[in-house]
Amino acid sequence: MRGIRSWLVAAAAAAMVVATPGAASATDGFAPLDRPGPALSVPKAQLDAALTCSGPLTGLKKDPVLLVPGTTVTPKPNFSWNYQRAFTAMGIRWCAVTLPFDATGDIQVAAEYVVHSLRTMSRKSGREVDVVGWSQGGMVPRWALRFWPDTRKVVDDLVGLSPSNHGTVLSDVTCRERSCNPAFHQQASRSQFLRALNSGAETFRGIDYTVAYTRLDEVVVPNFGPAPSSALRTGHGRIANIATQDVCPTNTADHFAIGSFDAVGFAIVADALGHPGPAVRTRIPLTTCAQPFQPGVDPATFATDFAGLLAYAGNSDGNAPDVAEEPPLRPYVFARR
Repeated sequence: MRGIRSWLVAAAAAAMVVATPGAASATDGFAPLDRPGPALSVPKAQLDAALTCSGPLTGLKKDPVLLVPGTTVTPKPNFSWNYQRAFTAMGIRWCAVTLPFDATGDIQVAAEYVVHSLRTMSRKSGREVDVVGWSQGGMVPRWALRFWPDTRKVVDDLVGLSPSNHGTVLSDVTCRERSCNPAFHQQASRSQFLRALNSGAETFRGIDYTVAYTRLDEVVVPNFGPAPSSALRTGHGRIANIATQDVCPTNTADHFAIGSFDAVGFAIVADALGHPGPAVRTRIPLTTCAQPFQPGVDPATFATDFAGLLAYAGNSDGNAPDVAEEPPLRPYVFARR
């Protein structure tokens, strides 16, 4: 399958599929929630090289932010023209992690990059870390938190922008009919990967979880109704699931907009990072609804910047090879290894 837009080819068929994310209640044969995670399999030099920061992490007055990109992209097309500029202007030190194969490889491997990034940022800063991710980038940190419990102690906020927490029925349809890259398989709503991710608890005590999503999402679907795919519901973390249309009823952000230039999505992120606990919808000023762009976006270069994101997402040159099935779950995922 070539590029994220291939998902959209199956949209009409997927609309006929009824998919209701299941609530996690028991580990269901998967690892106990507090079992220590395994040693990382990726060489340290590769993990170090994947993390770039806007400056030194010492002497900070605010928690640093880890930016995690979505499927088929790297941090540069995803965040360089929006969130990175905005956080720099706000005095927030940020780091960004580049996931293998433009985040289209095995997400179990991608999660090791997040684990290492969290540990590195916390150790160097002496502070907790806030995480902001778009699409897969808002979901993969949860794999780190689920299977490497030590990371829970170093994360303050996890903010997902239309994260694929319960997958998408587009992958169910498309990857059943043809080969897909590993990450597309794993983000199918009925994948074994997502069963493992959401087993036992979706959230953990001490971490504030904010999910900003749009009901007009054309990639993570269904993202509307009583059980939107992005939403989190179980566990002991403090949770806020906020649709952009809950703030501004006429908001028209789609999947790509909420992850790059939508002012309402950014306002939800900023509210979460700027207050104790997750975001609160009623704190977001209604004047946000009239803003065409989020902070950091240059109106003069927006068309070129956004086109660059779409072009990169649609280019399969750096993607992992397509495979017939999702990658097998690693032994550490199971209760009996």
